[in-house]
Amino acid sequence: MVNIPVVENVDLVPEQLSDVNLNIAIRNYVLFATIDEKLHVVLSQKHLTQAFDYLAKTDFSYPIVMADEDSYDRLYNKFLEIRTDAELGNLDQGQEEMDDDDISLSEFLRNSSDLLTSEESAPIIKFVNALFYQAIKRRASDIHIEVHEKRSEVRFRIDGALIKNTDIDNKVANLIISRIKVISNLDISEKRIPQDGRTQVKIAGNTLDVRVSILPTYYGERVVMRMLMQSDDIPHMHELGFDEELTDKLDELLKHSHGIILVTGPTGSGKSTTLHAFLQEVAKPDINVITVEDPVEYKADNINQIQTNAKAGLTFASGLRSILRQDPDVVMIGEIRDTETAEIAIQAALTGHLVFSTLHTNNATASITRLVDMGIEQFLIGSSLLGVLAQRLVRKLCNECKEEDFLAEEFATEFDLPENAKIYKSRGCSACNYTGYVGRRAIGEFFVLNDNFRSMLKDNVSDYLIRQHAIDAGMTPLSSQLKKLLLDGTTSLHEIIRVGVKDA
Repeated sequence: MVNIPVVENVDLVPEQLSDVNLNIAIRNYVLFATIDEKLHVVLSQKHLTQAFDYLAKTDFSYPIVMADEDSYDRLYNKFLEIRTDAELGNLDQGQEEMDDDDISLSEFLRNSSDLLTSEESAPIIKFVNALFYQAIKRRASDIHIEVHEKRSEVRFRIDGALIKNTDIDNKVANLIISRIKVISNLDISEKRIPQDGRTQVKIAGNTLDVRVSILPTYYGERVVMRMLMQSDDIPHMHELGFDEELTDKLDELLKHSHGIILVTGPTGSGKSTTLHAFLQEVAKPDINVITVEDPVEYKADNINQIQTNAKAGLTFASGLRSILRQDPDVVMIGEIRDTETAEIAIQAALTGHLVFSTLHTNNATASITRLVDMGIEQFLIGSSLLGVLAQRLVRKLCNECKEEDFLAEEFATEFDLPENAKIYKSRGCSACNYTGYVGRRAIGEFFVLNDNFRSMLKDNVSDYLIRQHAIDAGMTPLSSQLKKLLLDGTTSLHEIIRVGVKDA
């Protein structure tokens, strides 16, 4: 047998040949890439026989190389993505006149294979697979399927904003929802009550957990699918996007062995991501870290995670009580929602545990008022609370297409901005999927409790007074940071209003 050169630890770029049927080549594990400015056929040791059978029927004169398993798999997955993109480009929308007879049960149950390698499947299965693929490709966190009177629509939540993906016929939408119910182990026949489930999909060799929520509406069922992240997706503390000074303060606070650190903000402001970054920072082999979450949004290998289950009686409060009997060093509570959870969290912090949790408040200092409203004594808050981070995620303007904007006088007055300031607005281009924005930036105001604040909390003190003292002590309000991002051209006036410059 002829010796075939081997390439190792390379990140090859796929090459498409106009005279080669991509599907047949992929099926026979024959790939193409440029190496040293010359086109090569790339093979894998595992599939040599099949590849040579295919090559024997062709008249290729390209040199052949063998790639190590990891390098080959990377290239193979890139070819699968190219093929899927091509299929989506030709996706026939003429699926509107289909009925249930077009889809066999055996096709429905084929949900364990990799989405990109599924070659023969019913049109609805293919459409659902395409939705997952497009959502991941476009960095969507959620897929929404909404049924209206005459048409249904699919929307993706990208960088915190919902963006329309496609319109579909109502009959097709019902078939799509049935498919989603099957792969989520939900009751297909039940259309009168809400249902919640989970499923897993495999794309390009990666497993993705999806949380499914189905809700009956006036015109039919509405579906929201949340893409849950793996531990590999948890950013490092310094990758969260906060400025360096704030990150250093967070680092200092995480060195404490007991106390509570809270992260606050509205839904979708990145609180869970920040908490998991905290956990990864403190998780060590000699530390017992336990979380109770609803749902578990990041699966991490080095911590113990508990999923709440209200039907079984496993709430945040009952889960937290059980956790404290498991000898933890660090505890993370997904959210403090009620007095009982707040009281147990305070007691845990006072008895030598480091506790992380979230609250829904507009700013950092309002968390004290919220805890007081829950019935927690102010002196207990002063004794246990270490600090509060209030955060937001702000979409960044696309540098390829952003254009100068005029700051109207009324906005300058309303938001206390300099008149005639140079600002930018979104336009939209192919680089940003015509949204005008690419990626998001985290901003945060960090309120650290020192002895002055603790002495203030011995008396009844207003939220306004605490906030003023925090700003005087060096806390930069969220509103000031939003204005700075506007004036330096990072984001638009529309975005800082959407995020809530008046509420921050």
